[in-house]
Amino acid sequence: MDFKNIEVKKEGKIAIVTISREKALNALNAETVTELKAFFHNHWRDEDLLGVIITGAGKAFVAGADIKELAECNVISAEEKMRIGQYLMHLIENFPRPVIAAVNGFALGGGCELAMACDIRLASEKAKLGQPEVNLGIIPGYGGTQRLARLVGRGKAKQLIFSGDIIDAAEAYRIGLVDEVYPVEELMNKALELANKIASKAPIAVSKAKECINKGLDVNLSNGCDFEKVSFSTIYGTTDCKEGLNAFMEKRKAEFKGE
Repeated sequence: MDFKNIEVKKEGKIAIVTISREKALNALNAETVTELKAFFHNHWRDEDLLGVIITGAGKAFVAGADIKELAECNVISAEEKMRIGQYLMHLIENFPRPVIAAVNGFALGGGCELAMACDIRLASEKAKLGQPEVNLGIIPGYGGTQRLARLVGRGKAKQLIFSGDIIDAAEAYRIGLVDEVYPVEELMNKALELANKIASKAPIAVSKAKECINKGLDVNLSNGCDFEKVSFSTIYGTTDCKEGLNAFMEKRKAEFKGE
């Protein structure tokens, strides 16, 4: 599929997805959301893909949703627009391979929500993050009220969302909104380095670990541990499990095949 608003480049078994609407600071219009959905749908069962990095062209990661489109919404169309946007975030959050956000600049509103849907967030020193929707008389609608509270805690999430404040990368790291901060020129190399490191591990184990963490956050500890137990035992039916254990005992590097 040919894309107009995103660029996809493959680096080995890692896909780099760049949102490329530089003049609009990579704002998430309906067409861009559709293209991102298509990418994740198309690669859902791609065994040659072991990781995804999402970033933005120019000085922004994603500066927010397309305000012109939001201004045209009514009560009914607004709900539908948020349903579609939330579906994209759900796709990313539950994609069977790790997804890393390389937050190179502004990640505001829908951009911050996009980053939060990713498994790991790496930011450049020039990154700016926030949920400033209240300044427009609206609230986050792509899952921001839910994921931000889960990442930084209820009180800090309320402070950021109620005030509409935009914070820098250092503060985002301090509160746990991003996981690492790097100089601008190092960001993409660090993201690719991490993606490749994860890709060298057993793919099924990584995928199951992601699933366990995600599902465990939505249930109590006992139920989460039950799901982990079943997932752990299921992995024992894979070739990679045998390979990993044998390689350790034989003091050699494991060669995982995702089987």
